[in-house]
Amino acid sequence: MLHSRNIFVNKKILIYGLGKSGISSFNFLKKSNKIYLFDDKKKYSSISKIRKLKYDLIIISPGIDKNKCKLKKFLKENSKKIFTDLDVFKSFYENKCITITGTNGKSTTSQLIYEILKRQGYDVKLAGNIGYPILSIKKIKPKSIFVIEASSYQLDYSKIFNSKYSAVLNISPDHLERHKTLKKYIHAKFNLIKNQKSDSVAFVNKNDNNIKKFIKKKNFKGKIIKVKTISNKNFSLKFENNYFSSKSNKENLLFVLQIIKKFKIDKKILFKTIKNFKGLKYRQQIIYNKKNLKIINDSKSTSYASTLEMLKSHKNIYWLLGGIPKKGDKFELPKTYYKNINGYIFGNNSKKFLLDLKNKIRLKKFSDLKKAMECLSKDILDGKLNEKMILFSPAAASFDTFKNFEERGSFFNKMIKRIKW
Repeated sequence: MLHSRNIFVNKKILIYGLGKSGISSFNFLKKSNKIYLFDDKKKYSSISKIRKLKYDLIIISPGIDKNKCKLKKFLKENSKKIFTDLDVFKSFYENKCITITGTNGKSTTSQLIYEILKRQGYDVKLAGNIGYPILSIKKIKPKSIFVIEASSYQLDYSKIFNSKYSAVLNISPDHLERHKTLKKYIHAKFNLIKNQKSDSVAFVNKNDNNIKKFIKKKNFKGKIIKVKTISNKNFSLKFENNYFSSKSNKENLLFVLQIIKKFKIDKKILFKTIKNFKGLKYRQQIIYNKKNLKIINDSKSTSYASTLEMLKSHKNIYWLLGGIPKKGDKFELPKTYYKNINGYIFGNNSKKFLLDLKNKIRLKKFSDLKKAMECLSKDILDGKLNEKMILFSPAAASFDTFKNFEERGSFFNKMIKRIKW
């Protein structure tokens, strides 16, 4: 539906950043606007030419850091003109949205909500940070429901996007190299709730200290529902799915069950969908489980916070970690678990890991993941301990060696297949 006062029509627009979201923005807006393109890595227009032109609006991709990019001065001068693809979407459509954010669990929660609604027969679309730019979605009808995964980067830049239902799953220090402080990171996440209307509903983690502190200080227009994320031991058993036996996935499920109450869902369909849910690749994914050996591919892990739960879950853990560490990330595992862990640090950014983990767990250091895995597999096969677990949970970004966490996860799986366990 086209709003009568749509600000993204008949304008001169600069699209900055030509990844998935930038290209989809271009394809969506090109028919009704004069579009200019710029990307730090691809030559479309010179910086001097960009600066000379007067734009009505700037659509910026989430991956662009406006304080460290080639157009940082220009963006600072034109900050009021900066919008995102989420803003564009909101200007063209009035569809009901369920938007999920938080430090960990966004993709899993979004995917499960999407599957439940789809099985019930709703016309539902999955979009956002999960890999489907919102402006690339086709066949949108007035009744279409959107399940959107939103990152702090998207929410930080967005100005007019709002969602009927929103959720902040959890908050722990992340992306501080971009946001600079935890406070600014939290503010970016809570833009999602701040922008909601009075008839909207926000779901927040009742047991998350960072969220509790922030909620106390703010007044929001919409209704706030505090989700209790501490469940009893038998909670996940009734769904007959071991995927939800981990603490983080239980929390994700508790959010899903609260959000889904806002829709008419048959109980049998709900239970069947949860029972059959396989999770997403490279997120606490069990890829091998026999002969007293469990292997978990958690390549999505980019911080200690996203890894800690797995380090508490087993004895005799062989932990592979490495990549580009997160600024401000702290290793806050209780001492009682140290004796269970053997650490294998890989890559050229090992300094922080060595500093954080020295004198806590047993450590070995390697130049790359392949060498670390060769040593780890030898240690496993030579050892006599029962019930071992190989945990590939890097606790760091992948960009030093890989394009993304998916490529990193795929590389690990290929290495595992070559070994006779």
